[in-house]
Amino acid sequence: MPVPPVPGEFRSGPLHLHDAALFTDLYELTMGGAFHREGMRETATFSLFARRLPPSRGFVVAAGLEDALEYLGGLRFTSGALEYLHSLGRFDAAFLDHLVDLRFTGEVRAVAEGTVVFRDEPILEVTGPAIEAQLVETALLNICHLQCVLASKAARVAIAARGRAVAEFGLRRSHGSDAGLKAARCAWIAGCESTSDVLAGKTYGLPLSGTMAHSFVTAFPDELEAFRAYARAFPDAAVLLLDSYDTVEGAKKAVTVARELAAAGQSLAGVRLDSGDLLILSRQVRRIFDEAGFPEVRVLVSGGLDEHDIERLLAQGAPIDAFGIGTRLNVSADAPSLDLVYKLVRYGDRDVLKLSEGKETWVGAKAIYRMRDADGKVAGDVLALEDEAPPADAGESLLQPVMRNGELLRPHPPLAEVRRWCGEQIAALPDGLRRLAGHAEYPVRPSDGLRARQAEAVAKARAMAP
Repeated sequence: MPVPPVPGEFRSGPLHLHDAALFTDLYELTMGGAFHREGMRETATFSLFARRLPPSRGFVVAAGLEDALEYLGGLRFTSGALEYLHSLGRFDAAFLDHLVDLRFTGEVRAVAEGTVVFRDEPILEVTGPAIEAQLVETALLNICHLQCVLASKAARVAIAARGRAVAEFGLRRSHGSDAGLKAARCAWIAGCESTSDVLAGKTYGLPLSGTMAHSFVTAFPDELEAFRAYARAFPDAAVLLLDSYDTVEGAKKAVTVARELAAAGQSLAGVRLDSGDLLILSRQVRRIFDEAGFPEVRVLVSGGLDEHDIERLLAQGAPIDAFGIGTRLNVSADAPSLDLVYKLVRYGDRDVLKLSEGKETWVGAKAIYRMRDADGKVAGDVLALEDEAPPADAGESLLQPVMRNGELLRPHPPLAEVRRWCGEQIAALPDGLRRLAGHAEYPVRPSDGLRARQAEAVAKARAMAP
């Protein structure tokens, strides 16, 4: 049975952070202290969005919402955290007294986890007392950034696989234990079929998969005996690793094991190739098993692959049934970071924006409306103000309330529902956006109301400049 978090603790799967309110940058607290000293108690709205996408990315899969909301719901400053802040000598007693009873009491509007979003579109928006909304910036960015990066990478891998199974098994190369868990979760949401991470299987209920390592084969004096030993242990689920010595010869020995299993009424599940020219070797291995009368034995490949390798192999007709993807998925090797930001867009009754070159922001709390064409493909979005009437051509509204007064409005959806929703989102992308390179640009246009309010805010900001 899950153990409920104690005050001041953030649980992320089975891992947690004590004194989680300190999981922030110092300047969040110094700004909070200055806000408190100046009596700034007005309501503030912050938008969390991707300011720009990596050149190789045509879209972002929104992920991390469940953890973000759990963090907000459990926000507390423990006595130990307050003692530490007092020891720094930076904060006055009145501010530290304020933190004693601080809770997140605001509202969150967000897209559903697994939603495909584009540049400038809020993944979530936080509205609440300025100090509360400011203090949570770093944690929300940290939580959402990792999971958006990993889910977006996994979606590309799943697209490249063209319906073939993909197993995520990059735990040993993930950037820490929690990152490994989130990689497994995000990969499954975005279309992978299984994970090698046993703790992720227990934590999230994910399907597990695994074969063997070269060490198992080389521990035996004979490769055939290693294969037989593994098949005896797992007679209906054995996947044999063929390339410890010679892949083609390994395949021939695996056929011997397949015949022995068949004679006992069992079957060899598959074989794995982990090195060499995978196009040539997969063809040779497939031919060996077909000619031996075992067309049902699956050919799996791995070995430092990513979505571009998968696309190339399948385009060349490689007879591969499934892929194991590790390092380059779990660290999102080609795009390991996303320009995700958390920006103040309204304070009190005043619209707020940045005019910094290359970092301009849109004012106000937002709405996102998504249009579809006659075939159900997404055709364009409208970025609007939350409080304006929907445009005449408005489609589905993506930003919805998920937390009010610091309380969840509904339980988190089951992970299977998040996966289903994400799959529908990716399937609805036009072909130009599903390309791994040279993707099309997706149209996101500001509404007339947003343009007008933006122009008004820009004029006021420039009038204040010396």
